[in-house]
Amino acid sequence: MGMKTDRKKTRNRFVICLWNTGFPASLEPRKVYRCVGSVRGARSMLRFIDESGQAYLYPKSLFAPIRVPSAAPKALALAG
Repeated sequence: MGMKTDRKKTRNRFVICLWNTGFPASLEPRKVYRCVGSVRGARSMLRFIDESGQAYLYPKSLFAPIRVPSAAPKALALAG
């Protein structure tokens, strides 16, 4: 029915949007997003909640992974 996700690998994983090519209404360049999973077998895609408030898959090439201090994930999750 649904796609299996690998949430363990993406827990508290954050990316910054570099480009919104093809998704101008859904993604904001320079905004930090929290990954909520990835699809097994689709290594080039990331799943997270976008500007619409829904979880979608986006090409990994539009983002760069970032590290955040240990206190930041909770604050970033609440802000998103």
